[in-house]
Amino acid sequence: MTTTRASSTTRLCDLKDEQEGDFFAQLSGKEQLTTRDGKPYIRVAFRDAQREVQFPIWTDSPWYAECREQWAAGEFYKLRAALRDTNYGPQLEIRRIRSTTDDDAGDGFDPWMLLPRSCRDTAAMYTELAAFVESQIGDADVKRLVLGILETHRDRLLLWPASLRHHHAHLGGFLEHALSVAKNAEFLAKKYTALYPDLAPPLDIDLVIAGAVLHDIGKLREIDQSQSGTARSVRGHLLGHVILGRDMLREAAADPQINANVDPEKLLRLEHALISHEIHAEWGAARPVMTPEALLVQAADDIDARFDMLQAALMADAGEGPFTSSKNLLQTELFRGGG
Repeated sequence: MTTTRASSTTRLCDLKDEQEGDFFAQLSGKEQLTTRDGKPYIRVAFRDAQREVQFPIWTDSPWYAECREQWAAGEFYKLRAALRDTNYGPQLEIRRIRSTTDDDAGDGFDPWMLLPRSCRDTAAMYTELAAFVESQIGDADVKRLVLGILETHRDRLLLWPASLRHHHAHLGGFLEHALSVAKNAEFLAKKYTALYPDLAPPLDIDLVIAGAVLHDIGKLREIDQSQSGTARSVRGHLLGHVILGRDMLREAAADPQINANVDPEKLLRLEHALISHEIHAEWGAARPVMTPEALLVQAADDIDARFDMLQAALMADAGEGPFTSSKNLLQTELFRGGG
């Protein structure tokens, strides 16, 4: 089959089978491995915002020595390569490769544009989330606290992922997840308030919404986000986002610039919603759920995270048949119809 080459810089995600092009990509993975027969190779992965291609560099490849000694995971490269669909998935046949330079900006190179990102505009999501808090939280002090935290961390919120790899693991993923969880939580809070009007003490809808918006705020300290990608911070390793989030909530509550004089018991219940929102201790939960508000925050968070993982698994599995592989974040086969 004849290979066609693009005449100008294209994108990795736009390459078709048997098409060759010049494009920018990040080396997102590099791992020295051996086959069952003991043959060494290096498994590499190149990605842009919408596609990642993994393939082996064998010892007889003209790129093997350079890959082993010079290519660095997390760095950015300009490649000329052809995309090939194989029995092992898409692979790249590299013709040329070099590290990017400052001059590449003239050809459209921007490291941030190569990282996976939300399909939604992050500034618009931030505005929507702030407006949701403004309209749905009635307690003026709780509202001031939540909006104060959002505004303090606005710049990071516009970039941050919701997790390193499990769900909404892309630029803007934090806002996607927080907005969805907040809407889930509002629906659940109003439903169960109506079902159990005599609950004592009564369900506090304001705290449910506040907890939903802020449940993952500690991710801003747990995760380090840069142009090279995401990584868990030192304090993220040692403390986790649950404890870090509780710290951030306390700091904001004591901040005179935010000036949120939240009732002490309400603040305590909000802290509890943050430290108990994970279902399992190994996921970071510091305490089990002990209030109705915390239960609803946990449920709203869990369904949104799991649904994102489910849709990602369905979209990513290109196999045939009625079921996907079980090699996904949910670790189970998913039915896609037919059969």
